[in-house]
Amino acid sequence: MTEPTLTPEAARTLMRGFIDDHFDQQVDMLAALVRCPSDNPPGDCAPHAELAAQLYEAQGFTVERHPVPAEEAARHGMRSVVNLIVRERFGDGPVVALNAHGDVVPPGAGWTTDPYGGEVRDGWLYGRGAAVSKSDFTTYGQALRALRAAHAAGLPLAGSVELHLTYDEETGGMTGPGWLLSQGLSRPDYVLSAAFSHHVVVAHNGCLHLEVTLHGLSAHAARPDTGHDAIEAAAHLLPALYRYRDSLARRPSSTPGITHPTLVVGLIEGGINTNVVADRLTLRIDRRIVPEEVPEQVEAELREVIEGACSALPGIRAEVRQILLARPFAPAPGSEAFVELVCREASAVMGQPVTPIGVPLYTDARLYAEAGIPTVMFGAGPKSLIEANGHRADERVPLHELRLATVAVANVLLELLTPR
Repeated sequence: MTEPTLTPEAARTLMRGFIDDHFDQQVDMLAALVRCPSDNPPGDCAPHAELAAQLYEAQGFTVERHPVPAEEAARHGMRSVVNLIVRERFGDGPVVALNAHGDVVPPGAGWTTDPYGGEVRDGWLYGRGAAVSKSDFTTYGQALRALRAAHAAGLPLAGSVELHLTYDEETGGMTGPGWLLSQGLSRPDYVLSAAFSHHVVVAHNGCLHLEVTLHGLSAHAARPDTGHDAIEAAAHLLPALYRYRDSLARRPSSTPGITHPTLVVGLIEGGINTNVVADRLTLRIDRRIVPEEVPEQVEAELREVIEGACSALPGIRAEVRQILLARPFAPAPGSEAFVELVCREASAVMGQPVTPIGVPLYTDARLYAEAGIPTVMFGAGPKSLIEANGHRADERVPLHELRLATVAVANVLLELLTPR
């Protein structure tokens, strides 16, 4: 007896109904994920991964737990990392991976609600990680559940879907997707990665973090002439860095959504005591790299600025150490049709044109693209990361667009896995 066959159009209707019928469960799952802290730093994320695994298992998924060795996690500034993979095979065909990260930046001050409360207010769910990117733990999971329901109802599919739920995006991704790929745990044909807004993101900045330590010589404050002041040296270095920063505005990027390179001095620490000439000062620099730049050239240029500012200072030695180098994300070869598909499906569901853009931040998407895998960023969120309060107080995600993004992702999966 021939099995009943569900047409793709009927499958779309079924999947949307499934997502609507289970949306309260999706919101509850997101609230539970927000209520479990996974701040990075400190990067002790294994407890959150276990909670996420249990929530997926309760939905009928088989969850692979992939712990990163402790020494490898520590080398990248993490206390504990357990990455999760869910694999759903529907037959021979392409493998589509959906990647979201569960580590988040610490909440900081200024919240009007509990950052770990998962409160729903005026159609938005609030909490650290609500937008970046615990929301897409649920977007991608529910889209896969809907596709699975359509397949069970008779929709023929060819291929596999994987959920890559990782825990190192905030510190570079090398023990997250970087580790999954390097260990050979997955080699997808397409990747959809969390985007924090309903735009289709096809490019983003890279990022260079340098730590500069200025070494001087301590002395009693009553005889400062016998020492070499590292804090005074910083007073020479900082203006040079800020002049360099200002010059970056004259290097516009040609990527829509990205303006120009930027530089921020984000941390300064030094000194011994009030009555002692400082023998040491450390600062950290964040230099964003636009897609048109070569990261190695950027680092060499910035090191030259630092050396030029410090070389003439008596008794001062500048030590420069690379903390992070995240390369810019640009489309991998063969991405054009994939980008067009995601834009088309997102536009149809959102009821407005959704076009490709670039963003000035950096994400794990670059790691898949560097491996030559066609990669697009799309997921739950409002029109912009700013509206979502990403990395700021009162981070939030609009529930209406959480639902719509889930439908759009399900439709993308249907198109990619429909036998031709």
